[in-house]
Amino acid sequence: MEERVKKSNILIVDDDKNICKMIDASLRKERKYEIQTALNGEACLKSIQESTPDLILMDIQMPGIDGIETLQKIKQEDPRIPVIMMTAHGTIERAVTSMKLGAYDFITKPFARDRLLVTVQNALLNSSLKKEVDELRSELKSKYTFDNIIGQSGVMQDVFKAVEKVINSNVTVLIQGESGTGKELIARAIHFHSKARANKPFVAVNCSALPESLLESELFGHEKGSFTGAAGRRIGKFEMANTGTIFLDEIGLMTPATQSKVLRILQEREFERVGGNELIKVDVRVISATNKDLEEEMKKSEFREDLYYRISVFPIKLPPLRERREDIPLLAAHFLNKFNQHEGKQIEGISPDALDLMMAYNWPGNVRELENAMERAVVLAAGNEILAKDLPAAVRSLGEKRIYESDNTLASWIEKLEEEALRQALLECEGNISATAKKLGIGRATIYRKAKKYGLPMVKG
Repeated sequence: MEERVKKSNILIVDDDKNICKMIDASLRKERKYEIQTALNGEACLKSIQESTPDLILMDIQMPGIDGIETLQKIKQEDPRIPVIMMTAHGTIERAVTSMKLGAYDFITKPFARDRLLVTVQNALLNSSLKKEVDELRSELKSKYTFDNIIGQSGVMQDVFKAVEKVINSNVTVLIQGESGTGKELIARAIHFHSKARANKPFVAVNCSALPESLLESELFGHEKGSFTGAAGRRIGKFEMANTGTIFLDEIGLMTPATQSKVLRILQEREFERVGGNELIKVDVRVISATNKDLEEEMKKSEFREDLYYRISVFPIKLPPLRERREDIPLLAAHFLNKFNQHEGKQIEGISPDALDLMMAYNWPGNVRELENAMERAVVLAAGNEILAKDLPAAVRSLGEKRIYESDNTLASWIEKLEEEALRQALLECEGNISATAKKLGIGRATIYRKAKKYGLPMVKG
């Protein structure tokens, strides 16, 4: 059975019925267009309100509201609709004016059918690509919303507050944290929630992935023949990120020579391509990230002091996962849902034993390691919940060791078991203090006191 392809809806606007019929006949031969006609600007605007066309072909010279004024009203109504203006030889100047007002292109009467078809196809393709870009941007903004950066712990709430303060500023941001803590996720959230830059480029560069010679070319671009293998001009990442954001990941591994060139961009907002003499000016926001202690690197003369103060106008410190253990159940549930969808499974939850191990494990790889562990567990799980045996060996062995390690006193053993019991009960009761007290057979005041002692979150009274 032949697959049905959605046809593009084209609106022809011309006071000459013969022109409308001629264009209609030319386009219908392609069998991929639905054609509507309007004999004046007023009819065109009424038609748009009833149904949005994929493309408008419109004459400039019309009685009543002419093509130029109609174009302006169309762009006010929906700027995404592509409009091709049709003009006679004597109105070329007005056609150029229409381009400045947002028309996609213009064609001059009389026009050949081939010229008409090519212009229409290009306009529809261009419009389709723009829609795809808009959809991708919308998806990215949704993906990097704060709702997807999981964390109810106090330290993560502090991070969120810091991010909210800096979103609509142009200051440089330095995100510090161990590998796997989500530094790029924070950088993208800052960019995609910025009013001025959200719809502009976000360009990420891993400074640790390239040697110095290639990193310089990657950042600043190069001219043809500037070094062996430079067969043509290359546009660098700073130039690509113009009007948007560049994310310099692992900036602590950048060599001093490259550091000095980045410093110049931050100071002067201009640079030269490798092997070039042309000064290229850019308006780009710089967000950097590192897992190194840059202050220690400065003491060792491994990182420029002046660059450090330029990139760290607004520092954000991401805590390791072991310092926000109360977020582990939330993160685990988030990843469980994610990988359920990926693997086509319907695993309902995590067993208490498995969660105990996850809470006790130190997660040296941080959130990234937890995500990988949950993906593995979802693949291995045979029942409707994640079991301890589904977790990686490192989590099982080191986790079990941590649960029972102590200073060999009975009091410390009891204290550890008490903390784990209270943590699990709060989790099962969704933070409800009354329900938790009833479950454990102790008073509400005791719950408050013990939860405060162990630093456990409480959600509801």
